[in-house]
Amino acid sequence: MSFSYLVTGSAGFIGSALTLRLLERGDNVIGIDNHNAYYDPALKEARLARFANHTNYTHLRIDLTDSNAIESAFANYEPRRVVNLAAQAGVRYSIDNPMAYIDSNIVGFANILESCRRHGVDHLVYASSSSVYGANTATPYSIHQNVDHPISLYAASKKTNELIAHAYSHLYRLPSTGLRFFTVYGPWGRPDMALFKFTKAILAGDTIEVFNNGKHRRDFTYVDDIIEGVLRTLDDPASENTKWDGNFPDPGTSLAPWRLYNIGNSQPVELLDYVEAIEEALGKKAVKVLLPMQPGDIPDTHANVDDLVEQFNYKPSTTIQDGIQRFVEWYRDYYEV
Repeated sequence: MSFSYLVTGSAGFIGSALTLRLLERGDNVIGIDNHNAYYDPALKEARLARFANHTNYTHLRIDLTDSNAIESAFANYEPRRVVNLAAQAGVRYSIDNPMAYIDSNIVGFANILESCRRHGVDHLVYASSSSVYGANTATPYSIHQNVDHPISLYAASKKTNELIAHAYSHLYRLPSTGLRFFTVYGPWGRPDMALFKFTKAILAGDTIEVFNNGKHRRDFTYVDDIIEGVLRTLDDPASENTKWDGNFPDPGTSLAPWRLYNIGNSQPVELLDYVEAIEEALGKKAVKVLLPMQPGDIPDTHANVDDLVEQFNYKPSTTIQDGIQRFVEWYRDYYEV
């Protein structure tokens, strides 16, 4: 059966990759993106150009904070399943620009939830983040851990998404699934992320800033693995956990049709080893400046993906070496370097 899917952030890194996959399998997709200037809008236009003229695709240049425009999109196109990937991203940017996160990640998300409720959407899937684990130190991070101590406004906004979604799932029986992404990378990625910045600097012979003296460990996850996880959860709407017990509440499930999942590679890599893999792919050494940890950063991330494996028979598998090589090949081709 063919559904109409609405994807927000469809000109973004993950959103454009998901949209392509949906179109490739024959689905009808309505894409929403505001094309803001947080990073080079030309990259967003280039991502969009890969499918903008597809017969099954409709693109809307609107902002999530425009409640009337969002409501009109739902009324006009009647999507049955919605994937909310649009957000103001970046931990460090949130320190100096907090209202951008309140507007996009909280007000905008509430507008999506309201339209999903009004139009009886079958399933809402939305991007959360590994950053919600905040001050937690027990790894690997599990969705069954409590996450009440975010250390950046970005993390707090994503935790807020999970909480508001739960209220809607409980009150209106709206099936919703939150996906905690772990450091996504790959071709067509974001210029503000480490892989993009390091590759650009190394090729130019510039220094790279390596925070926490390179001792960070990150659960880097290749974008295609992320998309596969999104699709598998999207095609299986969230359901109630009938064994949920209010005396011993499980933070990752509910009596409401609401679920959370980690999507990570589950193989953390130290930042200095990550840089080494980039050097190998580029055939060029980096000039590194080692710096202390920045405010809002988490020292280590490591995803427990047991629920994803058990319920969907799925686990990300792309190695860092393969993923970085694919990115470098794309980068050289796209920027002609």
